[in-house]
Amino acid sequence: MAIEEPRYTVIDSAPPFERRLYSAFVVAETQMDGDFDAASRSGFRRIASYIFGNNLQAEVGEQRKIAMTAPVTVAPVEQGWRVHFVMPSAESLQSLPQPLSPQIQLRKVPEHEVVAVRFSGWTTQATIQAQTDQLRSWAMAKKLKLSPQVQVARYDDPFTLPWNRRNEILIQIEP
Repeated sequence: MAIEEPRYTVIDSAPPFERRLYSAFVVAETQMDGDFDAASRSGFRRIASYIFGNNLQAEVGEQRKIAMTAPVTVAPVEQGWRVHFVMPSAESLQSLPQPLSPQIQLRKVPEHEVVAVRFSGWTTQATIQAQTDQLRSWAMAKKLKLSPQVQVARYDDPFTLPWNRRNEILIQIEP
């Protein structure tokens, strides 16, 4: 079964690097403390609880399930980590049920450009840093001004073998 991903157009490509224009989308997000791995696991569970029904659809007074999407994205924030799932494209801030957990927020992300690098394997701190450095070098050669914030996007379940995993580093291009 195919899992929906956010829509984007590739503007420039030199594999494994891409410059992308993402359409606007809605995310369910939470902030977590701890190291990258612990924050990723805990944040995933918290948001998975929301999409599996820990929510309230106000109009009907019921809980409902929301389709799973990919990727799960983790980014450092001032204090800890922000973990988010992109909501299905058929959903909007108005149509989504409200999270029952006050630790989950829904937010619309406007259209934006990013640079991305795709890689397989584990998302260790060393791998993330190496891929980020390569991506920043590619973007610098293109004379692109990047946000300081790096997002780690993971597309596969935890049972996928490392060499079959799809991971990406995403960095937003500043206007």
